[in-house]
Amino acid sequence: MREEEIKRKRTEARLVELIPEALSTMNDERINSLTVTEVICSRGRYNAKVYLDKSYLSEREQREALKQLKSVSNYLSTYIRDSEGWFKSPKFTFEFDNQLEKITHIEELFKQIAKRKSKDILDESK
Repeated sequence: MREEEIKRKRTEARLVELIPEALSTMNDERINSLTVTEVICSRGRYNAKVYLDKSYLSEREQREALKQLKSVSNYLSTYIRDSEGWFKSPKFTFEFDNQLEKITHIEELFKQIAKRKSKDILDESK
């Protein structure tokens, strides 16, 4: 891994810790307990896509949370710059993570395949 990639990964890992910390300091119930699942920084670390856990939020709550996160992104940048002593902070965009749903769907498919295989084996043995 190159030095630039190492720095980017280090920044991503630090942001996964700092963003929830910054959100928890806010008085807004819609966003102060959100869980960050992953942060992906752009190559130059100017932009960061923040993935959030949506497992306990309705569609309406997700929309409200994204709207509120967009409005507090400057606060997040300031909090992160001040706490880490960085000269600049990435520009944040927020999305809810669909990874858990995809994993669950794939696991269901594997279960269906396993059932069909076992059924086929039983049919062949008769």
